[in-house]
Amino acid sequence: MKDYYELLGVSKGANEDEIKKAFRKLAHQYHPDKQGGDEKKFKEINEAYQVLSDTEKRRMYDQVGHSAYKQGASGAGPSWGGAGFGNGVEFDMGDLGDVFGDFFGFGGGKRQGGSRQKRGKDIAMDMTLDFKEAVFGTEKEVKLYKTSTCNKCHGNGAEPGTKISQCGTCKGTGQVTSVQRTFLGNIQTATTCPQCHGSGSHIEKKCSECGGQGITKKEEKLSVKIPAGINDNETIRLTGQGEAGVHGAPAGDLYITMRVRQDKRFAREGDDLLITIPILFTQATLGDTVSLETLDGKTELRIPPGTQSGTVLRMQGMGVPHLRKSGRGSILVALDIQTPKNLSRKQRELLEQLKKEGI
Repeated sequence: MKDYYELLGVSKGANEDEIKKAFRKLAHQYHPDKQGGDEKKFKEINEAYQVLSDTEKRRMYDQVGHSAYKQGASGAGPSWGGAGFGNGVEFDMGDLGDVFGDFFGFGGGKRQGGSRQKRGKDIAMDMTLDFKEAVFGTEKEVKLYKTSTCNKCHGNGAEPGTKISQCGTCKGTGQVTSVQRTFLGNIQTATTCPQCHGSGSHIEKKCSECGGQGITKKEEKLSVKIPAGINDNETIRLTGQGEAGVHGAPAGDLYITMRVRQDKRFAREGDDLLITIPILFTQATLGDTVSLETLDGKTELRIPPGTQSGTVLRMQGMGVPHLRKSGRGSILVALDIQTPKNLSRKQRELLEQLKKEGI
């Protein structure tokens, strides 16, 4: 028989987390209910995990190997404690529910109480923003044609004034349980009650407006607050603003992806704004103060003497507000020194003189 460590692809010094991680990966890969799965391989890695995940069993295996365990009558795995797989025993999924739940539609074996109503669908949409709206935030109204809670019955599906009683099939839990026989043993699962659809209630007379569904299709207006600093292609999530769930189930969520128009003057890089401005040769040489139009309005920018072309000046705290913390980015001003053209005679003479002086 193949070595258990080799089956899981781990070293003999692997810790508990490494063994669990390796098993989960292989369980997903070889599960027989999955396309391309391999039942024989799955049983082998499961057997290996049952030994190596238990401190005492692993110690015995490290000492004497496979002879520490005899095969059960069913041949489905080691028979420690007389409870091998496939022998009609209750199998405790424990912390492996997330592995097998993907294939059997459950997680962690048994589920107790609580409804299993189907949640409403999510809605995804785009929203176009001006550059300045994205920088400083805004509030927008959107119109959605979607399923919403019925105004007449307020989502319970019953005609107003009529009786609502406990569902006789699920006794108000919204679930029915069943035992499923698998090669892992008998596994108890819970599914949505087919009689009440997970609501746990029996309706004497269905609502005439929604037919007992608790929802109707209609147009709704929603005011959406856009946070300052949001960027192009970023998405905000509005919990419970998606499609309403039937029979009083929770609503889905609304996801809005931002499409931000570009600005003619500024480019955005993270929370910084980038701009290039032209300055005269004399301004760069002697220094100057120029007026700059920002998103907040006009401000003064000081150009130090001896500035070189391509110099970038930083104006702190005048960029985009940080989305998830206080403060703002900067405006980065790249200076482009303009070479003078069409000089007058006097200007040319002055420049010739400067040239003679080595400037």
